[in-house]
Amino acid sequence: MADIAPTISQMQGHNERRCHMVLWETLTSANAAGTAVQMGGSTDRTVQIIGTFDSATVVMQGSMDGTTWFTLTDPQGNAISKTAAAGEAITEITRYIRPSTSGGGASQDIDVYLFMVKS
Repeated sequence: MADIAPTISQMQGHNERRCHMVLWETLTSANAAGTAVQMGGSTDRTVQIIGTFDSATVVMQGSMDGTTWFTLTDPQGNAISKTAAAGEAITEITRYIRPSTSGGGASQDIDVYLFMVKS
């Protein structure tokens, strides 16, 4: 089981603010987690989760040390834990962030997009 390495694209946002798009593509039941990214200074973050879930649950996780992970929440305080396509703003600012999946079947094929704006 291998972690899925992300593709990271940088772009200019409004008022010259730097933005990044991170894509973890093809999270499967065999390769169920994304390699964590660090984007210090990214204060605004939104995740979009799409694909074939086949009973999978996708959880967005954060960590300060890259070892101990916890589930991130949306602005209403709900855990970002999805069983179908969704988009959410992320409340916590953590050093590391990654997606993790569990419970999916053989046809699981999930893409996770994370858009971040540097302050």
